[in-house]
Amino acid sequence: MVFAPAPILTVTIEKHNAEPQLHVHPGGQGVWQARMISALGVPVTLCAALGGEPGSLVETLLAQEEFDVRALPGRSATGWYVHDRREGKREQVAEHPGEPLERHDLDELHNMALIEGLRSSVAVLSGPHGPSVVAPALYERLAADLTANGVKVVADLSGDYLSAVLEGGVAVVKVSHEELIDDGLAKDDSVDALLEAGRALLDRGVEAVLISRAGDPALALYDGHECEVHPPPLRVNEHRGAGDSMTAGVVSVLARGGSLDEAFRTGSAAGALNVTRHGLGTGRGEAVRELMSRVRIEPR
Repeated sequence: MVFAPAPILTVTIEKHNAEPQLHVHPGGQGVWQARMISALGVPVTLCAALGGEPGSLVETLLAQEEFDVRALPGRSATGWYVHDRREGKREQVAEHPGEPLERHDLDELHNMALIEGLRSSVAVLSGPHGPSVVAPALYERLAADLTANGVKVVADLSGDYLSAVLEGGVAVVKVSHEELIDDGLAKDDSVDALLEAGRALLDRGVEAVLISRAGDPALALYDGHECEVHPPPLRVNEHRGAGDSMTAGVVSVLARGGSLDEAFRTGSAAGALNVTRHGLGTGRGEAVRELMSRVRIEPR
């Protein structure tokens, strides 16, 4: 189960053969993660609240995805953005994070995600596009309820949302080095400082921590090991979404009962493949599995 409380509608203007092209897709961290998990052959259900005209369109677009969707018809309008990429760079034309979810919708969303989470071996908690849409308290409740009932919770969160799920209970945390620094959990981007932050997360009851570092090898702390995870060298086409694909790769292995070593190899391969493509959370499972053999995990 992927908990994506507030997906967004993404509208991108691009240029192909000197002509403008319009691309309209469902977006947001949870959507991109669910897409990659599905591509890796693991059944996945996305739980989200959708409202207003953008929400209606997102729901229609989600019906075309290869994963199941449980959509709560909310009272609050879904967020959106319009980006112009015709000159090769992403220019923001307009954006709205979405309206805050109302109390009744929050309760219904929690219950829906709890039911689907209890039907799953792994639950992924992904962040909203804007912090004003969903309060961190909902994440703490959901993490606590799922963990207490034996569901392995994976969190790809930062800030107050990460703090909330740590209070509730979480098995695996994936976080970027920038997020650790911004949250005051790491003093700088040195390996030593990031590993120290990872150990602090383990001390709070987390079983494993994966720290992405943009173009540098990720850091993994698990089962008493502290390692660097080296992805295969591939030319970057679009760096956005690599972290979400990494999380999806990890989850796809854990959902099948695989080891953390295999999970981190798969996550590294999925993240590396994503940067070669324009679409976020895209890529074929066959390509990810081929790249896995080229991932190196080296102890620190």
